[in-house]
Amino acid sequence: MTENEGVYMNGIVKFAPFVALAFFCFGSQSLHASQANSTPDSCLPASTNILAAQYPCIYPDRRVALRISAPDAQHVQALIGGGGAQTPKMDMTKDADGFWTLTTPPIVEGFHYYSIFVDGVEMSDPGSQTFFGEMRQISGIEIPSPVPGDSFYQIADVPHGQVRSVLYFSKVVGKWRRCFVYTPPDYDRQTQKKYPVLYVMPGYGEDETGWFNQGRGNVILDNLIAAKKALPMIVVTEDQFTALKPGEAPLVLGGRRPAGGARPNFGAYGQTFTDVMLTDLIPFIESQFRALSGRDNRAMAGLSMGGMQTFLTTLPHLDKFAYIGGFSPGVPPNAFEAIEKSPAPFNAQVKLLWLGTGTVEKANNPNIFVLHQALDNAGVKNSYFESTGTAHEWLTWRRDLQQFAPLLFRSAGH
Repeated sequence: MTENEGVYMNGIVKFAPFVALAFFCFGSQSLHASQANSTPDSCLPASTNILAAQYPCIYPDRRVALRISAPDAQHVQALIGGGGAQTPKMDMTKDADGFWTLTTPPIVEGFHYYSIFVDGVEMSDPGSQTFFGEMRQISGIEIPSPVPGDSFYQIADVPHGQVRSVLYFSKVVGKWRRCFVYTPPDYDRQTQKKYPVLYVMPGYGEDETGWFNQGRGNVILDNLIAAKKALPMIVVTEDQFTALKPGEAPLVLGGRRPAGGARPNFGAYGQTFTDVMLTDLIPFIESQFRALSGRDNRAMAGLSMGGMQTFLTTLPHLDKFAYIGGFSPGVPPNAFEAIEKSPAPFNAQVKLLWLGTGTVEKANNPNIFVLHQALDNAGVKNSYFESTGTAHEWLTWRRDLQQFAPLLFRSAGH
């Protein structure tokens, strides 16, 4: 489950990117991004801007300059990366021409959602691309990382795979569903070759687009495969939250549940998607793509509640999966209780159990580290990773994937 983490540390704003906030369409106020004035020379337009938009722009020290036109507004604020009274809204200043501007404190590197509030109404920045997160389309900004090692998620001059949007019919829910499928760079050349498959899940408030948009999962795999650090593999993303049988209530957290709507059943969370995956998705992928079958050729991982979904799907079905990854995962109650009591069968079956968290996240909520220690003490084999300086956010999960993928399928004879 996502968390609201936003604190000032050493002059840097640390943000968690997922918070449930009310969102409204705004029609009465003229709001647009102005490109009439160029940005300061040292403030470069964000890579996540729409075509030709000069704002938002980012200074070398990772301060962000915002600028919008809302001449009739009385009060404009910006919120980058979080809320819940922990990450503050920041007031913007109006000039004589009706432009509202703000230069933020330095912001931690990586991807962050953000919103503009005009007279209390939340909206996207017209100068930014939007991404599906926090249960809606919302502005996003990529803050360049000063860490040389973070180049792993930048597009490089290497062979690139393809990401395909694919429809398949689910007998379990009785509807057509969409997944995204990454095929590695040599997929269309090596036409007799079959590949192992990683299924990777989004967190709450996101969907099947997240891992290849915000997460840059395809770029990470391209770079790892080119460097021969990871084996070529197929990667499939889906949205477990929309896997609902007729009459089944969606899982809606916080205050966003429709009035009178049924309360989400956390006790049943994950079961429907597990059925979809085992009955529909895996057979579809293995029949429509050159995918290897068998547990040794399947991995599943997920971030936040996608990690919870991973545990709910894989732990009762170890005959289907040999590799399991939790990236800042939610941990189902008693999920590992039987395994801790009798670790030998689990250790014999599972080739990798991966647990990852950010150091800032750990300081606020050490549950992943506590699970790692408990598993260690019980003799359950697991690999534990901490992402330095990051919270419950995409840079943590990008680093998780970069470290996790090279460990996959090494013992399957590929």
